[in-house]
Amino acid sequence: MTQTIAHQACCADAESHSLTVPQALAQIMTTVPVIQSTEKLALRNSLGRVLAQEITSPIQVSAYNNSSMDGYAIHSQALDKTVKTLRVIGTAWAGRPFEGVVQVDECTRIMTGAVIPEGTDTVIMQEHVEATADSMKFNTAEHQAGQNVRFAGEDLQIGQVVLQPGRVILPPDLGLLASLGIDEVRVKRRLRVAFFSSGDELRSIGEILQQGQIYDSNRYSLYGMLARLNLDIIDMGLIPDVPEQLQQALLEAADNADVLITSGGVSVGEADFIKEILQQVGEVNFWRIAMKPGHPVAFGKVKNMTFFGLPGNPVSLMVTFYQIVQPALRQMQGQLNDPTQFRVMKARCVSKLKKKKGRAEFQRGILAQDAQGEWTVQSSGSQGSHILRSMTESNCFIWLNAEQTTIEQGEWVEVQPFAGLM
Repeated sequence: MTQTIAHQACCADAESHSLTVPQALAQIMTTVPVIQSTEKLALRNSLGRVLAQEITSPIQVSAYNNSSMDGYAIHSQALDKTVKTLRVIGTAWAGRPFEGVVQVDECTRIMTGAVIPEGTDTVIMQEHVEATADSMKFNTAEHQAGQNVRFAGEDLQIGQVVLQPGRVILPPDLGLLASLGIDEVRVKRRLRVAFFSSGDELRSIGEILQQGQIYDSNRYSLYGMLARLNLDIIDMGLIPDVPEQLQQALLEAADNADVLITSGGVSVGEADFIKEILQQVGEVNFWRIAMKPGHPVAFGKVKNMTFFGLPGNPVSLMVTFYQIVQPALRQMQGQLNDPTQFRVMKARCVSKLKKKKGRAEFQRGILAQDAQGEWTVQSSGSQGSHILRSMTESNCFIWLNAEQTTIEQGEWVEVQPFAGLM
């Protein structure tokens, strides 16, 4: 699926040939493959992995009728009088059931989780009785049959589906599976994602900067974003703007990774070679998305490897990763649920915001609650795509659609909190 688009200036705010963010994402989602390989892991090692099997319950939960409270186990027939005094004949402990049959005029002391003794079907909370060592008195009008009892199979029946394939395994899932006696699960193998930076102006940390040179921050941002997704990560380092070396890096990645992400080299400059090389060894699907920051984006394929070419400006890189690449990576892992799926919420904007019509903008903002508990958001300051500090000082994206222009103070806007996104 190759789409050829004529070059236009990247700074244009309205481009008839650009894809919208939803259009770009839809193309990607219908193109990228889903990992099919699986592996079996011990339960603890499966946290954060994508489940590759349907889990059904091998047992019923609860396994037996048990008490949900500390109190006294009685038969519901004892509720026939206003005030009742029953003889206490023993205690049912969690893990140590009461042996014997309880008559209607009798009761047992019972602890939370203990098996309901034979002859009883109701539990009276200990706070609701007057008790001595061998008797218990309570007001029957305050109680009803079956109360405070967890019945066998109330939570799960044998054979009932517990978890579906495609679910990311979360901490409560570990507990649930353990409660069923399941010690191993089959999961999708991790997606292998390689990445590198390109640009003659870039230098690695530890090198001495010369005039016109900057440290390569993008590889560290990419590493951080990828590390949160439970992937196998391949850092290919910093590749100079030399066509032969870039081509070699692309082919090497294609032999070792499912996905390659690059930063830089995808604009219209004379030294931006990624597009030309991809056209020689693979394919290019699109180049411009109607979004700011992050306008120049490449999506393609080399052999069986998916390729994302992201812009070199630090904020542009992060915005395009979160809006375009991250959803694709999750789909490629076979994920159906997203444990960190960012939500879009409304907040009252307390800053005046400006944008031009034609592109969606993801401005950086500070989300907070005012004294009345209402969500408000303000701009974090300068919105330049090169100002990485605007990300560290923010806690959300202010998501302005392509049709919006000036946002006045007090208007409602959509925001994406970083919590759950990053």
